[in-house]
Amino acid sequence: MTIQTETLSQVETLKTKYEQAGQGQVFQFYDELNVEEKARLMEQLLEIDVERVNSIYQKAIQASTVSHHNEQVEPLTKDVFDTILTDDEQPTNSRKRKYKDIQDWETLGLSLIAKNQVAVILMAGGQGTRLGSSAPKGCYDINLPSKKSLFQLQAERILRLQEVAQQYALPQQQKVIIPWYIMTSGPTHQPTVDFFKQHQFFGLDEKNITFFEQGTLPCLTMDGKIIMESKGKVAIAPDGNGGIYAAVQNKGVIEDLKRRGILYTHCYCVDNCLAKVADPVFVGYCVSKETDCGVKVVRKTKPDEPVGVVCRRGGRYGVVEYSEISKELSEKRDPEDGGLMLRAANIVNHFFSTAFLERVPEFAGELEYHIAKKKIKHVDISTGETVVPTSNSGMKLECFVFDVFPFSQHFSVLEVDRKEEFSPLKNAPGTGVDCPETSRRDLISQHIRFVQAAGGTVKGVPSHITDASQIPDDCHLEISPWVSYAGEGLSDVVNGKVVVTPAVIETRQDLIKVTHH
Repeated sequence: MTIQTETLSQVETLKTKYEQAGQGQVFQFYDELNVEEKARLMEQLLEIDVERVNSIYQKAIQASTVSHHNEQVEPLTKDVFDTILTDDEQPTNSRKRKYKDIQDWETLGLSLIAKNQVAVILMAGGQGTRLGSSAPKGCYDINLPSKKSLFQLQAERILRLQEVAQQYALPQQQKVIIPWYIMTSGPTHQPTVDFFKQHQFFGLDEKNITFFEQGTLPCLTMDGKIIMESKGKVAIAPDGNGGIYAAVQNKGVIEDLKRRGILYTHCYCVDNCLAKVADPVFVGYCVSKETDCGVKVVRKTKPDEPVGVVCRRGGRYGVVEYSEISKELSEKRDPEDGGLMLRAANIVNHFFSTAFLERVPEFAGELEYHIAKKKIKHVDISTGETVVPTSNSGMKLECFVFDVFPFSQHFSVLEVDRKEEFSPLKNAPGTGVDCPETSRRDLISQHIRFVQAAGGTVKGVPSHITDASQIPDDCHLEISPWVSYAGEGLSDVVNGKVVVTPAVIETRQDLIKVTHH
């Protein structure tokens, strides 16, 4: 009897709280539910901070009505921007100097990794819905000859980098470890954990992999009411990739970074098969500039390419979405080099100091939430019937990972080579753009370039390919990241020789087998 009374009083208290917040509709069908359904709904409602939801909604609505069009959009200033791209028209001395900078950054990055001061945070909350898969995106197989998933490619890059960095460690030092923190979402969490277990964590030590869930927010009607997915369940959605900042605070990640003595993290998105995980060049570059928040970009190819660009808006660093840039501004050219004025395309690839991640709560209240209008399946509050809408019926509220840029005290941007570092997987097979076929082609063409740069040739492939489309469709060459992270360590085997395809290189021994005079 006491238990029931306490439960009843809990229900009444919560009901009052939601009613006072103008969200009493969540209890509309409570009395119709069975005991288990009531308990599950109560658990869900207790986890939601309803006042915070209302406050985020108000902020998002205000932000959506404020026009940014009057704010001055300017390119990045030279003091925060560097590029690893070398222009063949530059004087040789200038090219040499740039190459030396890159070497210095790489050496610094590897020495920091060797001191166990660098970790990796992976944003892996997305499902492969657009790819026609219900599994987490990281489990996706882009049809490489080896059949490796995106998760496996990234795990093997970490393994190889730990090995390379070991050469920079002091003789008495323990093993080099790059901890991997993997941010999942509600739907992807358990399948991701299960996938890693099923594959024995891809050869990495389980102790150095942490899975943590990003937060969620209730879906709302256009006028800010919490949507019920069914009579006993609130419709919820992940809070966007910017949810990473609250998640690292709330899920003990920052605590673990500090316990391990990690000073710097590399943070990237799971859907890029070319991601240079814990890239020593990027880490070294950012640390050499005392960066607290850094971003990698690629050069925007044409004025109408639909990408966000990193720039200054209203005097602060940030990302301006493609839709927010006028045609005139997107076509504007730099008088010095003739390139696009706004050219730093955002690829969701970041560097953070642990101190910066720790500081985010100080300005978290100022971060924007963005409205994403969606078709949200829901129960009609007046009739109790399930509605599967054919047009946008509500909104999801999201924050973006780049929303923190204006709060950085030492911001840095490094431009990298698109063909070596960026091939996003967004669209269904057969689309022809950012799809499994383009990802696979881009990775295979990179491995061919690795062989060519090491002084070898690949049978049937033109030397010095500049574009992935030059590769014959039947050319299947895959070099495991176990063997080479970025093309290093191949020349002693392939220099002056021919690599015969098809070939999947999992060990140096495999490489020797397929290499002929």
